[in-house]
Amino acid sequence: MDASIDEAAVLNALFADSPQGLFLFDADHRVTRYNPSGRGVRELSAEEVIGHEIGDFAPGFDADTAAALIDEAFATGEPLRRRLIRGRSPSAPYGTLALEISLFPLSGSAKGAKRLVVGLVEDVTERQAAADRLAVLSSVHAALGSTLETRAIADGLVRSLVPAFADAVSVDLLDDGGDVAGPAVPPPHDAPLRRVSFAPAGAARSRKDGDSRPFPFATPYTQALGDARARLVRVSQDTPWLSAAPEDLAPLITAGVHSMIVAPLVVRETVLGLLTLYRRRPDPFEEADLDVARQAASTASAHFDNARRYHRESTIATTLHRRLQPGNIPELTAVETAHVYLPETAGGDWFDVIPLSGARVALVVGDVVGHGIEAAATMGQLRIAVRTLALQDLEPDELLTHLDEVCAQLVGTAARSGSEEVATCALTVYDPVSRRCTMIRAGHPAPLVIDPNGTRRTVDVPEGPPLGAGGGRAYFAAETELLPGSLLAHFTHGLLDAGGHDRTTAARGLADVLASSTRPLAELCDTAVYRMAPSRHDDAVLLLARTRVLPPDRVADWTLPADASVVGTARRLVERQLAAWDLDDAAYATELVVSELVTNAIRYGTGPVRLRLIHDRGRLLSEVTDANSASPHLRHARESDEGGRGLYIVMRFSNRWGVRHGRRDKTIWCEQRLDEPSTDTPVEDAFDIDAVPEL
Repeated sequence: MDASIDEAAVLNALFADSPQGLFLFDADHRVTRYNPSGRGVRELSAEEVIGHEIGDFAPGFDADTAAALIDEAFATGEPLRRRLIRGRSPSAPYGTLALEISLFPLSGSAKGAKRLVVGLVEDVTERQAAADRLAVLSSVHAALGSTLETRAIADGLVRSLVPAFADAVSVDLLDDGGDVAGPAVPPPHDAPLRRVSFAPAGAARSRKDGDSRPFPFATPYTQALGDARARLVRVSQDTPWLSAAPEDLAPLITAGVHSMIVAPLVVRETVLGLLTLYRRRPDPFEEADLDVARQAASTASAHFDNARRYHRESTIATTLHRRLQPGNIPELTAVETAHVYLPETAGGDWFDVIPLSGARVALVVGDVVGHGIEAAATMGQLRIAVRTLALQDLEPDELLTHLDEVCAQLVGTAARSGSEEVATCALTVYDPVSRRCTMIRAGHPAPLVIDPNGTRRTVDVPEGPPLGAGGGRAYFAAETELLPGSLLAHFTHGLLDAGGHDRTTAARGLADVLASSTRPLAELCDTAVYRMAPSRHDDAVLLLARTRVLPPDRVADWTLPADASVVGTARRLVERQLAAWDLDDAAYATELVVSELVTNAIRYGTGPVRLRLIHDRGRLLSEVTDANSASPHLRHARESDEGGRGLYIVMRFSNRWGVRHGRRDKTIWCEQRLDEPSTDTPVEDAFDIDAVPEL
């Protein structure tokens, strides 16, 4: 069969029976044959199509792009499939035209015949418009992402809508965040809204970013706030509501806006603000665009609500965190302290300065895993637990073992889920009499020690496991003797995790900052923050302490044999020492307390008895040490008992008392406040002195 006959038959079949738009183009881009039933040419005569380029009978169609595609098909000899061409047509939906064209060169033409290419043209305007709207919504979802910053959400929203969907977009939020209780109540028409974001930046507008004021009433803005319903609005110079505030609304006309969509930002029937879209391009907003605006507003509302809730929770957590930190730190003889606390993420960082018996002090810094209210609450519980255990005069290693058990009890679910780490902690106990410093840590950075001359002292503090597993794990301390004026620096990881350095390098940098140890501590804290540039993604704590030594003339220390006859000697020693300190008014009570403590030590203890008095900042500390590790306990004496009232007498004349255990001995101590008036109740009325054996 002749090839030309076959080709003609094929073309006849295609152009006569196909319901699609088929065109046969020559090398000059002109139509030589077409399918009259194709969309767009049904009402046209053959004379209006044959011999014409496609742009001649399809106004608004991008004829230049079509011609370039035809030339490409002739040049390559290969089919071109599903190429999209956009144009404009008053009769097309939304004023835009989208055609999909596929070109197939005819390679079997007879020799010398004109080169031809078959074009399959399909009107995909509606389908493409739907795809464009879906692309806009997809862009909105991608732009909002997972951020919890209100400004970032608003900026992402307007960037995703301009210029793809609108020529200008604004986001305005109610100043109260739409935070209402109970059933949703429409905001009043004069409720101020804050301009959070606007694009493009150079567009004419009546509000600047950050402005907070009501929208003019009555306008589409206040209507949308009132009924929480999105509306499509046509704008022209004679639009009635423009007269509500000519100065504020005039920029709409100046910018050439002819249509706008005002969509309320609503979550759970509560209005958060407004999303407003403006167009000045030739094609105005249509009803289908209103659905896009509604969905974009709904998506953004959920993100704004999440940000609002996160901000509220973060504020509560930060407030709780601050309230659970120590208040005013008292003036102490042992150390001078200063601290800086940066609550960047409402995490679980904490610190404490705890006065202990014997004029000692405990310095604590810790970090609870996690952020938010739960971490803040756990931090508060741990801080109280540390203070409670420290006031029991436990050795530092015992204290951390007990604290590990407390963590396991507090956050048992975390341990069961496989995450045993609940918190880290570093603890230092300093004694201003002996200048002995004991340091211990649980998964936390070791404290820095800077000598008075600015040299960093290396102290190998064993790193114990983080707190939370329980099970009686052991922790090991390091001891060193400090020079007066030494600097102790406790900190959390947040102070080191910035600047691109590893923590070891960052710790060396912190030590360099603290080398000027003679500068005021508060100034050193600020300088450390400036130099270290702490992480904005984690809390940070820095606790500085400059050590002091208790003056020798404020301490009296005697070692007495374990014999009942020395009780009277102890009284006389106390009397003479208090006279030397000009504390004669406290002599009677102190002698009575010391008598009871020394008698207890001789009667129930072993070895020699050590008696120590410390005069420190308006208080008098009395301590009696013996080699028996058994602790005394308070019990009620019966009327017939000759003893059992000693600790009641100690309690009666002391503000505080307790037992401190050492490795091979124990110390019973009591504290009397010298700056408080003595009780008016005679001791004889409080106790039956006759029932106490004469010593």
